[in-house]
Amino acid sequence: MDTKLRLAVEPPSGAGVYKDGSNKPMNDKRIRHPYPAWLCQSLIVLLTTGLLSATTAPPRQRTVEFTYKTVVSAGTAGNRTVDVWVPVPHNSPFQTITNLIIMSPYPYRIDTAQYGNRIMHLTVANPTASFMIDMRFTATRKEHIQERLEAGNSPKSIVAPADLAHWLKPDRLVPIDGNIKRWAQGVVDSVGARTDLQKARAIYNHVIATVKYDKTGTGWGQGDIYYACDTRRGNCTDFHAIFIGYCRAVGIPARFAIGFSLPTDRPAGQVSGYHCWAEFYLKGVGWVPIDASEAAKNPSRRAYFFGAHDENRIEFTIGRDLVLHPRQAQPLNYFVYPYAEINGKPVTTLVNTFTYRNLPAVSARR
Repeated sequence: MDTKLRLAVEPPSGAGVYKDGSNKPMNDKRIRHPYPAWLCQSLIVLLTTGLLSATTAPPRQRTVEFTYKTVVSAGTAGNRTVDVWVPVPHNSPFQTITNLIIMSPYPYRIDTAQYGNRIMHLTVANPTASFMIDMRFTATRKEHIQERLEAGNSPKSIVAPADLAHWLKPDRLVPIDGNIKRWAQGVVDSVGARTDLQKARAIYNHVIATVKYDKTGTGWGQGDIYYACDTRRGNCTDFHAIFIGYCRAVGIPARFAIGFSLPTDRPAGQVSGYHCWAEFYLKGVGWVPIDASEAAKNPSRRAYFFGAHDENRIEFTIGRDLVLHPRQAQPLNYFVYPYAEINGKPVTTLVNTFTYRNLPAVSARR
């Protein structure tokens, strides 16, 4: 029971009254009755049925100024058309983006593509020199805690999203084939999981227990479920490939999100690379946040990261195998770094820099 919840039904220290009517030191071993039994029983009924809410701390939040820069090489001489796409962070119930400024030497536009992802795009014919795109914004991120996990299901209060069926479909590197279905079913059967919540928790625990956070060698970072299942190591994309794939294989919608993790040990600095996480959908509850790779790195927070995302992150895009706007040559495995093409062929020479600076907390608009 939560500490604050206990305080609602337990008396302050020293308030014990004993059967013999005396006030004894609290280390006395005799049974004490701080409040009448009927009152304690009534409180317990109210709490367990959800008619009386426990006092809980408000979600934490963090506000930062984030700078996202990329330098695009002009390439070799000759006729060439350069296209550049940059992910633009979006608002959500847990994230507010304000003061967005994009500095570019060429005209651009921002459109909305799949799953509500926002994308900046520009086209340059025969650029004469390398150029920089500099995007800056203020992000207020609120801790995402799925409170309905503790409150119990309320099917009538939740309307399933229209695109829910999509999140049961395979991705290119996360197929839902016979092997994946068999492995996923084996995981849930091994612990006797019957409900979707039990199954998702079993899969989460399995991934954390069997996959090592390890970015040595090659092959990691693609979110390839077969690579992750074979090697049992990788980064956040590999952890969540297994979680998402196994959930979908047992009929639980699950989706991928990617952005940046904000360091907690300093108020400003550079962000070295992306971070990704996942959510699964539970009937009567809604989307439930999880972060298997952070849980694997922080064993003391394993329980927390099943049902919560902390405030130290910024989400840029949702989903995989993404088609941008306007459409690029091939769908992207995921989209968090800038993507460019010259005459329709991918460019691999972009130089990216990501920095942040803490700001005083502001109220996030819902």
